[in-house]
Amino acid sequence: MTRIPACDTVEEGVRGGPAPEQDRRGTPRPRIHPWIRSLRGPGPWRRGLVTAAFALVLGLLLLLHRRITDRGGVGSLVETFLPWFGLGVPVLLVIALWRRSASATVMLLLPVTAWLSLFGGLLGDRSRSGGDLTLVSHNVAAENTDPVGTARALAESGADVLALEEISEEARGTYEKELAKAYPHHTVQGTVGLWSTAPLSHTRPVDTEQDVGPLGASKPAAEKLVDNRALRTTVATDQGPLAVYVAHLGSVRVTSDGGFGTATRNRNAQALTRALAAERSDRVVLLGDLNGTVDDRAFDGLTAQLHSAHEEAGSGFGFSWPADFPVARIDQILVRGVEAKRAWVLPGTGSDHLPVGAAISW
Repeated sequence: MTRIPACDTVEEGVRGGPAPEQDRRGTPRPRIHPWIRSLRGPGPWRRGLVTAAFALVLGLLLLLHRRITDRGGVGSLVETFLPWFGLGVPVLLVIALWRRSASATVMLLLPVTAWLSLFGGLLGDRSRSGGDLTLVSHNVAAENTDPVGTARALAESGADVLALEEISEEARGTYEKELAKAYPHHTVQGTVGLWSTAPLSHTRPVDTEQDVGPLGASKPAAEKLVDNRALRTTVATDQGPLAVYVAHLGSVRVTSDGGFGTATRNRNAQALTRALAAERSDRVVLLGDLNGTVDDRAFDGLTAQLHSAHEEAGSGFGFSWPADFPVARIDQILVRGVEAKRAWVLPGTGSDHLPVGAAISW
């Protein structure tokens, strides 16, 4: 005798498949297609709430970065690399689409809008034709193993005014020799120097309070000059006198006990701000390695008096450091009373910084 397989219901035995779901009374329920069943889970506005939260935090960080505490240099660190926070948007967008989250997708509009309001203007080419004077600034690096090649590359840049920072005592003679033919006028004040095709006058070092405290105050001026990191001079251009400042502000270091150390840099910036505020010339240019971007709150006093030639007439972000893989523009050309026509980043030399240039007119 053939045995009939046991089954929970007659329907399962006849169809050879599982019986339909039953309610509490045992009444069979209609079968539901899997994709319809999925709609009974969390809706698109409830999915991806964690991703939406990250998008909100990213947007608030971009909008309110000035409210971040600068204790331990945190605020300065965030503002130095602020443009790179925009990379969080495509990452979060991919996650939002994968999760099919409407809430996260909509929330991403906040960081997108905030980032574009801060940096959208830097995406295009803002350069224009013309320019009466070409300026180049370069931190040549004290540990540069090829000062001859660096000097020759800079001499071929076509700059009318060339500023160098971090000139070591050992390399100073090399720069003076290699640049003498292209630039008959120059001055070196400590570790910074300026070379020019036009005559210089009213040249002096600028005290950026690099050496402070009782020990620093007791040092004679000649001894302080050796480590001086800023100067001021007047360039006699065909269009009239131009006050030029060259500065190399204190380095920023990450320390185990102090965090992102910015105290020396910030003190230098404040001293330079006071010097520029006292400048009587209407046409002023500041060239140098400021060890920070113009978004950094430490330079509010400087950017209130001068504006970035690159932001006015450059192309893209113009990152200049480190030379092998630039992630920040800490080498600046700031101007007042003149118009920036073009701004660019030059090819690398033996330094860990890239040179930066600008063409100005008035």
